[in-house]
Amino acid sequence: MQSAAAIVDRTDAPDDRPQETIDVRSAGPPEPLQRTLETLVELPDETVLVQRNDRVPQFLFPKLDDRGYSYETVERDDDVVTVIWRD
Repeated sequence: MQSAAAIVDRTDAPDDRPQETIDVRSAGPPEPLQRTLETLVELPDETVLVQRNDRVPQFLFPKLDDRGYSYETVERDDDVVTVIWRD
């Protein structure tokens, strides 16, 4: 399995910033969305959040757009990783 840093390197996210990873693969809806948004509020703006999920978090994307975040999703065999950051 690739590390979070290796996944961030595959995206346009800045790779020179601190990273925080949350794993919401075992959480049922709407917990992944809630945990991700709550985590973003607590993180400094320069931190890149890496969310591991068992599906593409399609309902999260409009909320990230509304809050001014950039993001990219990488689908892998065993999970889906969404990298979230502020420009």
